[in-house]
Amino acid sequence: MGNSRYLVEMNDISVEFPGVKALDRVHFNAVPGEVHVLLGENGAGKSTIMKVLAGVNTNYTGTIIWKGQEITARSVDEQRQRGVSIIFQEMNLLKNLTVAENMFLGRQPLTKTGNIDWKKMNQDARALLDSINSDIPETVQVSALSVGQMQMVEIAKALSFHCDILIMDEPTSALTEKEVESLFSIIQKLKSEGVAIVYISHRLQEILKIGDRLTIFRDGQYINTVNVKDIDIDQMVAMMVGREMTDYYPKVDVAPGEKLLEVKNIRQGTVLKDVSFYARAGEITGFYGLMGAGRTELVRAVFGADPIDSGEIYIKGKQVAIKSCEQAKKLGMALLTEDRKNQGLILEFDLNQNISLPNLDTAMGGLGLDKNKETENNQRLADSVRVKTPSLMQKAKNLSGGNQQKVVICKWLNTDSDIIIFDEPTRGIDVGAKAEIYGIMNDLKKAGKAVIMVSSELAECMGVSDRIYVMHEGEITGVIGTEEIGNLTEEQVVGLATGANKKMSEG
Repeated sequence: MGNSRYLVEMNDISVEFPGVKALDRVHFNAVPGEVHVLLGENGAGKSTIMKVLAGVNTNYTGTIIWKGQEITARSVDEQRQRGVSIIFQEMNLLKNLTVAENMFLGRQPLTKTGNIDWKKMNQDARALLDSINSDIPETVQVSALSVGQMQMVEIAKALSFHCDILIMDEPTSALTEKEVESLFSIIQKLKSEGVAIVYISHRLQEILKIGDRLTIFRDGQYINTVNVKDIDIDQMVAMMVGREMTDYYPKVDVAPGEKLLEVKNIRQGTVLKDVSFYARAGEITGFYGLMGAGRTELVRAVFGADPIDSGEIYIKGKQVAIKSCEQAKKLGMALLTEDRKNQGLILEFDLNQNISLPNLDTAMGGLGLDKNKETENNQRLADSVRVKTPSLMQKAKNLSGGNQQKVVICKWLNTDSDIIIFDEPTRGIDVGAKAEIYGIMNDLKKAGKAVIMVSSELAECMGVSDRIYVMHEGEITGVIGTEEIGNLTEEQVVGLATGANKKMSEG
């Protein structure tokens, strides 16, 4: 049998998907009261092996030893009863139900007469939310929550199962700094209670802060398990990608051209307050701010996804009134949304269909849709951004997060837009895929496009952008020019993002 110190041992685990060997005889183990980090590029197999342990993916070979006994993981419910709980990267909440209803779905407390005990369910939900320092109302519909708030609900829901091992797949990708601090204190509390935490993250600084052991996968293969205290970020990256990453943020020098987009005094309720900015050809314009600063709301308003109360928008010097996304697209704009799964892709469609959607004209022949022309065009786009897939017939849902993001980029490259807005383009993506996406943005910059990037990662925003607008509570609190980016400290920029100091000057 297995080693008695381990809560779980997974040996020689293999998983195959159509055309892809997702895991090839990999190993993993966890001991009670540790944070065991799983690290690897998108598609390395991290989520796949945890879905095996959680009973989500039952089509595997290899052995699982749980508390010294060999088991077969047959279903989520069975694994949950054993003490395995998972918080998915893709949230599984029903948006038309309340927070409390989602947390206790299928196991609602009942009254003596057999009806749902709404009062107890809401009280229990409140207690769980309080335990993670969350002020989200338990009676609000999930559809009214932000992505970060939904993540906190998922965490509270997972804790309600009183587990021995808690798997967290990219838990902080949508959280505010305050919420991340709350999560870390929850993790420390669970550790002290003997719970094993499996932590999947691409945020390498976080791993150094909370990890105990680290297992690295690459291309479905097991690479190594090390103590976090014995490794630094450069070593992590080298093991992840199999090569040294000498330059995280490759910059290319391009002389900026004309203002392709100018926005003056946009107002939208209390969300946007007299926001003005411009974006030039051959330049990456960054937007940085903390959660709730209004960055996503700004780019959605400019793109016609949400109405504005007042303000002016100019494209190539000409004033335009953008009332819809379709109109924005015709004016040469593209928006890669923050939520790629719900807004960027149709997951059940294949890659060919997804890439063609915004611009079917590129695939039209004399007698309607020319399938050969469509595939040829889309393959060229997929190759240009290095999408890893057996074929364009693969469904979007079967790709890793990084490759899904590249498909969203292909989709918008298909429109040949002049102004391309990336909202959190690298959220939940590993360092190797990030570098490729920065390369794509630089290629667009060299091609004379105006690239706008919204990012919550300050190092990324400062590393990639030529100019940065900093936002706080719906206002621009600072504009950082090209020559200033290298001279400002991260603390100074965070000061602008928290409203602690305002600096209004165009660089």
